[in-house]
This record gives sequence, structure tokens and C-alpha cells, in this order.
Amino acid sequence: MTKLSDTQAIILSAAAQREDRIALPLPESLRGGAAAKVVGAMLAKGFLQEADADMRNGEPIWRETGDGHGVTLVATDAGLAAIGIEPEDATPAPAGATDAPTELFPPDTATEPKAAPKTRTPREGTKQATLIAMLRAPDGATIEEIMAATSWQSHTVRGAMAGALKKKLGLEVTSEKVENRGRVYKLPAA
Repeated sequence: MTKLSDTQAIILSAAAQREDRIALPLPESLRGGAAAKVVGAMLAKGFLQEADADMRNGEPIWRETGDGHGVTLVATDAGLAAIGIEPEDATPAPAGATDAPTELFPPDTATEPKAAPKTRTPREGTKQATLIAMLRAPDGATIEEIMAATSWQSHTVRGAMAGALKKKLGLEVTSEKVENRGRVYKLPAA
């Protein structure tokens, strides 16, 4: 069976349960650019295909074509096969094949061991690498110093420290108030 993300499996499973195989609506948590990325990948792999939407019958629309028509998304035979479902109009199984029930949802992954998360390392020569080097310096760095070195706004500096450094890289950023300098941020030496 083809390796699918959880989101792709949910989309295909929902489409398989509909008589017309329409993959819309997408899961509530999938919006905007993320939806476009997931659907684009599924279209490229041949799991979904675009079809003219019958707007008079209320079919959901994925995108408008600009000429007053809409396009919807339909699961293909390859998409159904990717989740282990043989299409109804497919050729019958060869003699001796078992008629095992088809699984619509992947096995419960809560009981399976999870792979260790990937450790991320920043690329050299990037603004993020500059930020890390400044924070690892013995004197640390202030928001204003980081802004001058990276051309970032203050909210971007704070967001990079909280998101990229703390959450993604797992680095512990500390801060202390220093007289005549203000709040200074530091990382422990590597």
C-alpha cells in the first residue's frame, strides 16, 4: 500500500464513502495554503482528479475556472487503491484470491511505537544562524542588536526565538535584565 499522510488518508476515506467519490469538503483543520499543498500533491500522484462541478445539483467546488464554472475533486481508482479499497467497477480478483474485508481507516497508531523526531540543525549563513551565533556569544544579544544584524522587525526576532529556536530546535533561550543595556537574551554555549 502507498505511504499516505494522515490527512491524505482521511480525504480519500471520506471520498470512498460517497457514491460520487467527491473528496470535498476537506477536513476542517485543512485550510488555505495547506489545503492547496495537500491537494496538489494528491493530484500529482493521481489520487485525485479535477472534474467539472454540477453546481445546479449543489456539488461542492474546489476552485472556479473563471468562466462561471467550478471544479470539484474526485478520488480516482489509484486513490482508492492507495487506502486499500478496490473500486466496484474494477476487474474481478483472480481465482483463489481471498475476499478479505477492506479497511477504510489505517490501524490505530496509538499502540505502535512512534519514530523519534528528527533533530533539526540550522543551515550556515542564514539569518537564523546569525541569531544563534549572537545568542551564544558570552554577552548575549538584545532585540535591537539582533534587529540591526538581521534586518528583522522586533516581532520577527521574538517569533524566531520562540518558534524556531525553542519549539523546533529545542534550544533554551534565557533572558536577563542588564544595566545600561536592557533585556539580554542568551543561549548556552554549544
